[in-house]
Amino acid sequence: MPTVTRISIAPVKGLALVHPDAVELDLTGVRDNRRFHIVDDNGRRYGQIRNGRLVQIKPAYDPDREQLALAFPDGTIAEGTVELGEEITTDFYGRPVNGRVVLGPWSDALSSWLDRPLRLVQSAPGQAVDRGRGHVSLLSEASLQELARQAGQDESADGRRFRMLFHVDGLEPHGEDAWLRRRLRIGEALVRFRGVVGRCAITTQNPDTGIPDFNTLRFLNEYRGLTAKRELPFGVYGEVLEPGRVRVGDTVEPLELSFLDATA
Repeated sequence: MPTVTRISIAPVKGLALVHPDAVELDLTGVRDNRRFHIVDDNGRRYGQIRNGRLVQIKPAYDPDREQLALAFPDGTIAEGTVELGEEITTDFYGRPVNGRVVLGPWSDALSSWLDRPLRLVQSAPGQAVDRGRGHVSLLSEASLQELARQAGQDESADGRRFRMLFHVDGLEPHGEDAWLRRRLRIGEALVRFRGVVGRCAITTQNPDTGIPDFNTLRFLNEYRGLTAKRELPFGVYGEVLEPGRVRVGDTVEPLELSFLDATA
């Protein structure tokens, strides 16, 4: 049976990933995943497409105590208790996300290190999801290995490039695609996957440096091609039907052959 091999969350969207051993998955996803995002002085979202170096900053966030720390490559750390200021609305691919500017040392620290005026924003849990596609995402280790094989590489592709919530082992390459429109038990949670994740240029960036070093889009296009929506599919996304705890090592169990069978 497939099992969870890695969990990845991003307390601050676009910064380095955090890999907990377990997460609580509720109807809005993982509570501390993408709770913060960055905007420029015009209120426009500032992410990896605009500056890949963001992944060099390592976040640590405790949502219960509202403690946030950002560790920068030069050894400096901006940390403290989160306090909120003015309201702000950010455009996420045409979808408005409401939040509040975070008071404290983080905006100044980000602005100084990236050499431009930036502000840190906190939104409600589950709001800052890419393109509103869903609160849970998954990719198989076999798919990463197949991408590397297609690219002529000996080692598996680094899954951090794709910033998925769950990685699983025990499938054939792209076997997760067969889980679309199906309910699955992941650990204690129940989810339904409803679409493939279309990939962008962020996946070409090295997950440690942010510098493009692997033409993922070229190889995905060569061996997978575009979907009807003209997307390069790699991994699946969906919704949480029943909250629950998910741990590294938990099994992933499909509960029916298809969504249509389940509703017949």
